[in-house]
Amino acid sequence: MIERTEIRESVPDDWDSIELLYPDAFPDEDLLPLVRELLQKTPSVLSLVGVFESSLVGHVIFTRCRVAGGRDKVALLGPLAVASARQRKGIGTALVHAGFQRLENDQVAQVYVLGDPDYYSRFGFKPETDVAPPYSLPAEWREAWQSISLLSAKPPQPGTLCLPQPWLQPALWTP
Repeated sequence: MIERTEIRESVPDDWDSIELLYPDAFPDEDLLPLVRELLQKTPSVLSLVGVFESSLVGHVIFTRCRVAGGRDKVALLGPLAVASARQRKGIGTALVHAGFQRLENDQVAQVYVLGDPDYYSRFGFKPETDVAPPYSLPAEWREAWQSISLLSAKPPQPGTLCLPQPWLQPALWTP
């Protein structure tokens, strides 16, 4: 079914559908304030949607950022949501791969994510130890901080990930 899912950059007309998607995909988590701020106030994001039979069924944001002291372009993946009725059909995978392609075209060298290692390892993400997130992570989340190189096999510049204001909320980085 993924062959009929269109992946494209989001537009403001998608925002109402995006706002319905997150509570469906994450009923126990309120990601809407973060998503709203990233989409409406942060120019450095790549926002992609998956559309199936005229319905928005998936969304991902990649926030372009930097590592303190580094020169490489980097990005943070998240949030990523797929409608509960459309999960496990390859839509999340298609969104992530489309994002990687666009970021590579923009010379982004590295992508970071704080997420389930079992899920994100399928894309090639590995635990990250050289670049720290903006806040200390609890020990049980240590393996969830991961990265993938898009442009080369060179190690990332050690440092701390510098993110725009919407990401600078400690609650986003703790259980």
